[in-house]
Amino acid sequence: MELQQMRYVVAVAETNSFTRAAGRCLVVQSALSHQVARLEKELGARLFERTSRRVRLTPAGAAFLPVARQCLDAAERAAAEVAAAVGEVRGRLAVGVIPSVAAVDIPGTLRDFHRTYPGVRITLRVGASEELAEQVREGALDVAFLGLPTTARPEGVDARELARDRLVAVVAPDHPLAREPAVDLLRLSSEVFVDLPARTAGRVQSDQAFEAAGLSRDVAFEVTNADFLARLVGQGLGIALLPSGYASQLAGITAVEVTDAPDRVEHLVWSRTGRTPAATAFLGLLGLPGIPPEPG
Repeated sequence: MELQQMRYVVAVAETNSFTRAAGRCLVVQSALSHQVARLEKELGARLFERTSRRVRLTPAGAAFLPVARQCLDAAERAAAEVAAAVGEVRGRLAVGVIPSVAAVDIPGTLRDFHRTYPGVRITLRVGASEELAEQVREGALDVAFLGLPTTARPEGVDARELARDRLVAVVAPDHPLAREPAVDLLRLSSEVFVDLPARTAGRVQSDQAFEAAGLSRDVAFEVTNADFLARLVGQGLGIALLPSGYASQLAGITAVEVTDAPDRVEHLVWSRTGRTPAATAFLGLLGLPGIPPEPG
């Protein structure tokens, strides 16, 4: 069993195609198919069901895939550790961000990191805070930038609070509230809202604020992406509550101060169980005080 064979299996599983997998791996399809067939013969089981219309994992393939990924990650980690021992940072850096992160200039930081450590391959994943935190705990992400209510703390990871930011109401430019210098939750409770899905961190902070004030509201549209949420607001489909630092970056909407709005806390989190050289270098580049160095 060879690492290259595992790479081919992972590529086929992720693309659902031998042709696309071969293109990703920069080999001819016949060579990739031959190596997968060799591995299946060695394992004594078929990893893929192949038809003229689709390719999908067999139960044996589904069992093999996560272990293959672990082996490839371990091999990559070993190479990165050897490189770090001679002063070179290589390997992979997987970063997770919420769409509304405002405490750190993510594109600028990644640009600086890439210039300083060109041998590191960077993966950026955008998602909800609870999903990103779970991926850090599982080792799928090295670091993540989260946004949580003041009542919540990241669990099972090392964390650093980056900033606190009050929510503001965002409305279409022609909405009556756009002319108001400030509003309160009571006034907002009569409006139709666009918001993130229920029980997500980005939604909970708003729900808690209205509940604490003894108010209810109508959330008519639920979306999974804050950028698209702002686009719906701009079309007049509803209003929303967003962090002021993020709202100030958006076009096509107007931000209005909310006198009794809740705060949102941005956190940087990373794994408690060990950092790759690339993750350690990234945390160092951020220049945040108090982040301990990786144990030797």
